[in-house]
This record gives sequence, structure tokens and C-alpha cells, in this order.
Amino acid sequence: MLLSFSKALIRAAALFTALNLHAAEKLPLDRLKLPPGFEISVWATVPDARSIAQAPGGRFFVGNRAKDKVYLVQNGKAQVFADKLDTPNGVAVKDGKLYVAEVPRILEYAIPGKINGPQKFIRELPQKFPKDTHHGWKFIRFGPDGKLYVPVGAPCNICDLGTEYGRIYRVDVNGTGKDVVAEGVRNTVGFDWDPVSKDLWFTDNGRDWYGEDSPPDEINHLTKVGEHFGFPFCHGKNIQDKEFGKGKDCKTFKAPEAELRAHVAALGMRFYNGKMFPSEYQGGIIYAEHGSWNRTIPQGYMVGFAQVKDGKITNVKPLVEGWLQAGGDVFGRPVDVEVMEDGSVLISDDKAGVIYRLTYKAKGK
Repeated sequence: MLLSFSKALIRAAALFTALNLHAAEKLPLDRLKLPPGFEISVWATVPDARSIAQAPGGRFFVGNRAKDKVYLVQNGKAQVFADKLDTPNGVAVKDGKLYVAEVPRILEYAIPGKINGPQKFIRELPQKFPKDTHHGWKFIRFGPDGKLYVPVGAPCNICDLGTEYGRIYRVDVNGTGKDVVAEGVRNTVGFDWDPVSKDLWFTDNGRDWYGEDSPPDEINHLTKVGEHFGFPFCHGKNIQDKEFGKGKDCKTFKAPEAELRAHVAALGMRFYNGKMFPSEYQGGIIYAEHGSWNRTIPQGYMVGFAQVKDGKITNVKPLVEGWLQAGGDVFGRPVDVEVMEDGSVLISDDKAGVIYRLTYKAKGK
């Protein structure tokens, strides 16, 4: 009886994989618009693919928000690394350990050489976070200082944040400390560090129900620990909130480096430091727009590129677009990006349940 049950599980898993691969093959990638020389393909099938963390040996860990699993992907093949989790959106790797962010806590896992079924976590970090699920899912990443950076979003569309919310924290995974790095941050689901200056940059999602074209989403640049980026008092570079901004001077808050279109839901971002793409992409930011959910005419649903020079964004343009079709049909929603060792870029998509690989080949090569 046990043997037949095991066989049934194996067959079910194989059928699930086959169905997902079939669905991935049906994606109309030919509708995506790319600059000359760029190509995109489905690299892996991962249900509800969200945050991506790279480990040595070509291994990638992928979290999700709508499900309870973290996946390990290698050579384009995914397997469950951990399960029975609560909104495991955030994943980060350091010193042979995987860190997974649930809503109120961070879990630590050992990364064995061979995976045989879901792994058990070693421990729960002592640092605790609020249990609110509204903007409670987390993107996490280790900074150049070796600390783990953990955001706590606003538990609302817009409200008085109190002392715990709207912040980016950093924690010592080998200690108990939890320091505030940035304040006035509504909901960041992606950040990275400038490879030259080591400054922290992050995306932030603007509030809802303030108009079709306001306020903007943002790309922000932290130059000093403790800077306040305006929420809930001010939005963008100089938009005073009608309800919470009374008596506030927006010039006293840190303005964004770039204002993106309203409601595009800018999420994952990475500085491009690979060698595959043309030189104009070196040192710039590749970021994902998940797409609007309540705008009359949808927008976003693309991967963009922000050119950076001397700590300033000089230009923002689309890199991959077309997941949003004429008439409002959507076949994909980009979430996170990650630069592979060969310089290609992975893009997660939680709607299609896949990870794409973006490559470049110069003409004539």
C-alpha cells in the first residue's frame, strides 16, 4: 500500500511538472518587445515565482507569496527546498546558509550538497517583526556590511505608521541587533547596492486611491543611515498628501532619484554588473514592474532600465515590455531580477509561474 502511494505521489509530481511545462511552452514570448540583440526564453517553471537569491554553483532559491514553498532551481530545473511556510517571499544566501523571510520572522536553513525532499530550518532568528499581513511579505538581502536587510511595509494603503512600520531594518544574523536604516518607506520589495559607492538603492510603491496618475512609484537612493523618504506625508519629489501631509514641508524629506509611472508596482531591482549586455547597461539598474491592479487603463507589466551616472539616474527606459497586451490582456507579471554569472538576467513571473532568462548576442557574433 505504501509503495503504491509513493508511486502515486511520483506520478502526480510528474504530471504537475508536465502540465506546468506545457503551460510555459504556450506563453506568447514572441509578443514581448526587446532591444536589438536581446532574446528571452523560459528558463524554469516555478509556481508563483517571486524573489530570487543566487548561491554558489549555479543554484538559485526562489520564494513565493501566494504559496507555502521555497524552490531550489539549478540548470533550469526546480525542486521544493522547503514547504509549510507562511508567505515565504524573501530569500537570501550567505556562508552556506539560506535565510527565508516569513511575515513575522526569519528562518535559517543549511544548504546541503544534495537535496532529498523538503528541508527543516535550523533556527529562527531572534529578531521579530510585526504580524500584519498587509504589505507584510518581505524582500530580504545581505548588504556589503554582511548584515541582513529586512523591510517592514506600511500595514495599510496610507496611515500613521507609528514606530515599527515603513522602515528598512538591518540585522546581524549572528546576534540580536536590529537597526533602522531608512524610514518613510511605504512598501519596498526590491533593493540592491551600488557596486562602486556601496550605497543602498530601493524601489518603493506609491499609495493607492490618489488618482490615475498620482503618486509615482519610486527608485530611491540612501546616502545616510536614518534618512526619511516621506511616506505618509509626501510622495514623489514634492507631492504633499492631502490627508497626512498638512503642515509638512516635502523638502525636508529625501526625494527619489527617479519617479516612475503611478501604480506600476516597481518591485525587484539589481545593478547590472555582468559582461554579456552592451556597455551602456554597466552600472545601471534593471528593475521589474509588476503592473497596476486598480488603474482604469492598466500600466506597468514590464522590465525597465535606469541608467546611473555619478550616483544619479540620467535616463529610464523599457528593457522588456509586452506582457500587457492591447485591450488589457496580461500574460505575465515580472517580480524580481537576478544577474547570472554569465551576465544573462533572470526574471521571475508570479502570474505565469516561470523564470525567464534574458540574453544578449551582438550582431554578427
